[in-house]
Amino acid sequence: LPGPVESAAYFVVCEALANVARHSGATRARVSGGHRNGRLFLQVRDDGRGGADASAGSGLTGLADRVSVLDGRLALSSPPGGPTLLLVEVPCESVPAGTADHCG
Repeated sequence: LPGPVESAAYFVVCEALANVARHSGATRARVSGGHRNGRLFLQVRDDGRGGADASAGSGLTGLADRVSVLDGRLALSSPPGGPTLLLVEVPCESVPAGTADHCG
């Protein structure tokens, strides 16, 4: 994947897992992702207490900003009582190693 997308994906997953560890009370978290139809998809799910709010000025706002710069989308589902599910989708073509980056 292009460097900016790889960097954003890494940061999103790291920050999401840090949030799980700090705030959720979860005993498990799962990260999954893939690339299909010109889009990178990421999911971070935990079994914690829920109640995460992206509009509360938290680190989630920063993640949403980072993803939106790449014309991507971030969605959060975190009802009280849990679980929390963070979904990220970024338009991006995979590129062969050593070629120019292409995202759209």
